[in-house]
Amino acid sequence: MHGPAPTTLRVLCATELGFCFGVRDALAAALAVEEPTDVTVHGELVHNPAVHELLAARGLHQVSETQRETALPATSRVLITAHGVSERERARLLAGGKRLLDTTCPLVRRAHAVAQRLHAQGYHVVVIGKPDHVEVRGLTEDLPACDVIASVAAGRALPATRLGVLSQTTVPPDEAATIVAALRRANPQAEVHYVDTACEPTKQRLAAVAELVPRVDAMVVVGGRGSNNTRKLAQLAERLGAHTVMVEGAAELDAAQFAGCRVVGLTAGTSTLDSTIAAVRAALEAMPVRD
Repeated sequence: MHGPAPTTLRVLCATELGFCFGVRDALAAALAVEEPTDVTVHGELVHNPAVHELLAARGLHQVSETQRETALPATSRVLITAHGVSERERARLLAGGKRLLDTTCPLVRRAHAVAQRLHAQGYHVVVIGKPDHVEVRGLTEDLPACDVIASVAAGRALPATRLGVLSQTTVPPDEAATIVAALRRANPQAEVHYVDTACEPTKQRLAAVAELVPRVDAMVVVGGRGSNNTRKLAQLAERLGAHTVMVEGAAELDAAQFAGCRVVGLTAGTSTLDSTIAAVRAALEAMPVRD
């Protein structure tokens, strides 16, 4: 005997979602600073508007990622974000008399070390990622020469016999592997040495989405539109055939988006506040099932 049909949406949460340890530690450090009005966040601590509002309410200054290198911050202290900066940029800030509060994610630090090691070993460095992303800019600014490859279509012949390849930490491993294969095809004369620098939280959240999609009628992905890892979660859900809705917060949800749905999956990017995830979940669970 079957029970009554559900009257509101049922929400299944991904086993891994939301803040990673790097973002959690960076935000905790930013919120704990003494005299926050004397601190400038050097870019976006994370790519999430709700976090920016939280920092502004605390009194920290923030400079946009596109303008941060045009002038020195007016404050005496500068907070390096979780995305990190190049040693060149770090030296510029120190030469300007600034004291640095460094919240660079340890996994981003590892990617920097890999890039420098590959260069020292005589490889021409290739970074898989978005050329204009702040993390990628930090990775490449200390290299005398490098190439950034954003997609399989960009995998091209390069004038080097040894290619050392790494990725932006939020690039899905399967996407990186496909691009590496394209590079090998385009450069049959070259040794192509790939080092996996995708971070473990990225891998865990992608795997959790892949596990959840077959069990739901739709997927909701929560996070800032400027967040690379959030977009990758949404793209994976769509690629796996899920009706996917990406929102920055509960206010963007519309019941019409879930017509015919009874079970909705929920995940969130690594820069999404716990309170935002909770609000989205509550809003979904309050939505009536619509046939």
